[in-house]
Amino acid sequence: MTPPPAPTVLAVIPARGGSKGVPAKNLAQVGGVPLVARAVRACLASPEVTDVVVTTDDPAIADAARAAGDALGESGRLQCVHRPAAIAGDTATSEAAVLHALDAYESIRPGRSADVVLLVQCTSPFVTREDIDGVAAAVAREGADTAVTVAPFHGFVWRDGSAVEDDTYGVNHDKAVRPRRQDRPQDLLETGAAYAMDVPGFRTHRHRFFGHTALVRTDPARVLEIDDPHDLARARALAPLLDPSPLPTREDVDAVVLDFDGTQTDDRVLIDSDGHETVAVHRGDGLGIAALRKAGVPLLILSTEQNPVVAARARKLQVPVLHGIDRKDLALKQWCEEQGLDPGRVLYVGNDVNDLPCFGLAGWPVAVASAHDSVRAAARAVTTTPGGFGAIREIAAWLLGPTLTTTLTPAHTPTT
Repeated sequence: MTPPPAPTVLAVIPARGGSKGVPAKNLAQVGGVPLVARAVRACLASPEVTDVVVTTDDPAIADAARAAGDALGESGRLQCVHRPAAIAGDTATSEAAVLHALDAYESIRPGRSADVVLLVQCTSPFVTREDIDGVAAAVAREGADTAVTVAPFHGFVWRDGSAVEDDTYGVNHDKAVRPRRQDRPQDLLETGAAYAMDVPGFRTHRHRFFGHTALVRTDPARVLEIDDPHDLARARALAPLLDPSPLPTREDVDAVVLDFDGTQTDDRVLIDSDGHETVAVHRGDGLGIAALRKAGVPLLILSTEQNPVVAARARKLQVPVLHGIDRKDLALKQWCEEQGLDPGRVLYVGNDVNDLPCFGLAGWPVAVASAHDSVRAAARAVTTTPGGFGAIREIAAWLLGPTLTTTLTPAHTPTT
């Protein structure tokens, strides 16, 4: 007996361009990745999801979504559809966008209709593949009509009723009784990250909760919805802790380009009575750079600093240097062209805002732990070590292994 075909599961990501709380919110970067791209990655990583549709009124959001699909080699499973103005305003519902996306999908893929539709929100930056698997499987394979991600919640909820009842009161508790957490009923908080609906039922009811709703539990530490700039700042601070470690390997990188001040130094300058400047560097960084050079990784030091100490350090390390550069991004682009390198396979290490244009060019923008907040937010990976204290040695270990398995002879071990 032939088994029935697997249900078609369509993940819809609504991502309109207008946002009053956080301008261009769905393009804002968390962990170096635009919010819309984070949602696309999570959906495409789910084995439960057949196809993904991003519905947007903003061409820049569509471009970012497609780039995320291309980077994963999954462009065939991703479609971007134009969201009409009538359902793209502040009062438009997510359900309206999902219904429109369903119709658009079925016109794009003639003969294919979705059995289950997911609503995945860009504004939940820490939604995981497991969250999406959970809600999809609950409807596609476990008999639920709808599903939603929830997280355990132990807070006492209060409401200010003074305007009506002249008192404040507990919503989920009697304020005269303070039971222990283990003695209270388990409350679950809707995370806002992912929902799943049976398509025929959704078309009939036109809202996301009908019939039996499965509650798919997720990690409460990951619950965060971005509605204002403070939420975005918290998400950026949490990303290094919550994101899977996106550390590159040698297979991902064809060249390494290093900033100098604040990256290979601790960003301090010592000035003697004659005005001569000196900086401190780390021997471990010299070891890492020598190992990368010996492994055949093209290297470049790129700095706006004109101080001859930069060139002196580069000579010591036997690494080419461009310093006193005003437009580092143009210099990086030209160097890549001269070397025949794809910038998408270049790892660039920086620490301050003048490195951000290079972050936009390099496929692997990396911030040291002591970098400016905006640089950490734009980075694809962040070291655990501050600049000047072995951060470059740490990056070399990402590429060559934790013990730098490339053997160094004494002649290749630099001193500072």
